[in-house]
Amino acid sequence: MRVAMIGSGYVGLVSGACFADFGHDVICVDKDKAKIDSLRGGEVPIYEPGLTELVAANAKAGRLTFTTDIDLAVKDADAVFIAVGTPSRRGDGHADLSYVYAAAKEIAGALSKSRPCRSAPATRSSALLLKRVPTRTTR
Repeated sequence: MRVAMIGSGYVGLVSGACFADFGHDVICVDKDKAKIDSLRGGEVPIYEPGLTELVAANAKAGRLTFTTDIDLAVKDADAVFIAVGTPSRRGDGHADLSYVYAAAKEIAGALSKSRPCRSAPATRSSALLLKRVPTRTTR
């Protein structure tokens, strides 16, 4: 299966590396070019036991790649996971889902580019939210 992981932070990078280790082809996407360049160079910006080795092994095997180009990542993906930040909102402490909504909008735009007219067959991609949010913040 081809997987696009939107967000290469704690949730996205760890999940992407694990999916790749299960044998899936994973493209991790992030807007932070410096982070993507570091990951391409074998530097893992977060600490999780065994993650550096997992990323290195799967990148070397060609199952785990990194990009800033969301169009490239989602165009042939079977599944698109949204794993972007959900910081607490100022004032009420609820999860700020604006990054999730922005990612969904970008995914929709990228998918519509791969299906330019209404008569084209529907895309086979599914977008899924992969995120931990504080309890009682998603009413």
